[in-house]
Amino acid sequence: MTKNFKIGAAAALAGVLALSACSARGDSAGNETVDLVGFSILKTANEDVFKAFEQTDEGKDVTFKTSYGASGDQSRAVAGGQAADIVHFSLETDVTRLVDEGKVAEDWNQDENKGVLTSSVVVFVVRPGNPDNIKTWEDLTKPGVEIITPNPASSGSARWNILAAWGHVIANGGTEKEAEEYTSKLIKNTINLPGSGREATSAFVDGGQGDVLLSYENEAILAKQQGQDIDYVIPPETLLIENTGAVTKDANDSAKAFLDFIHTKEAQTEYAKFGFRPVGADVQTEVEGANDPADPFPAPEKLLTIEDDFGGWDATADKFFDEENGIIPKLLAAAGKETE
Repeated sequence: MTKNFKIGAAAALAGVLALSACSARGDSAGNETVDLVGFSILKTANEDVFKAFEQTDEGKDVTFKTSYGASGDQSRAVAGGQAADIVHFSLETDVTRLVDEGKVAEDWNQDENKGVLTSSVVVFVVRPGNPDNIKTWEDLTKPGVEIITPNPASSGSARWNILAAWGHVIANGGTEKEAEEYTSKLIKNTINLPGSGREATSAFVDGGQGDVLLSYENEAILAKQQGQDIDYVIPPETLLIENTGAVTKDANDSAKAFLDFIHTKEAQTEYAKFGFRPVGADVQTEVEGANDPADPFPAPEKLLTIEDDFGGWDATADKFFDEENGIIPKLLAAAGKETE
């Protein structure tokens, strides 16, 4: 079992600049280039969303230049000077960092969807046939169960996962002390903390590590679409994942048009085809790879939200993830799994 996980801030920033795929797509003679910086799991779905946008009047002469990586690393890179016309991150706090840096307008989330561009829920990805019969959060803390989840120092996915674990205790009438005890047990069963949600999927699927992967529902669906031999379970209590985005203050008109396009039924349908739950649109489509392609997004028994169950991201980020006083860094350090 891996005992220590460390990630330096400088190394993380260098990694996202050097290792995140930066690629341009579209006609090189296009009139405008849109620099999009996003979290890792968006990459595959965005290719089809770009194609759909390019069929519109606003998008026909647009070229996209993209950079994907762990959400926190991507946000810090933009804060540090990486070019971006539009950002699409896992966490609201990764956008508000850029508001604080003066790169994104303060009213970025005043639209009808409050800045949310894509959504999902936390699920358990398991081996084919679910040989360990993992169905509930309590199953994850049994002796010998090996968990993969990303690193909360860099990954937005990791933060959603750990909050879902904590929240399920509270949702069932537990105390904060009991939630902390449960989360500590879950962390002790965690054998690897990869840098991003996509890297965590690779460790589980390609690397054969672990018995269960905590992940986005859409990431599990995509893995099945790509022929990976896995199953996934929506736990009785889970957390609504809301991925936010915005244009930067210096964004060109094409970036603004693309942000508007993301909110349309057409774009949300494209995201849904890759397993993202639709935001602000009534989308009816079959989704290959879902447990039930005809009913791909069933309502969980208890669906928690950051706003209603945790008091919003400002309070949540400080309480759980502050580097010095946050609950999760302390629990990780106590388990010998430091993330700084």
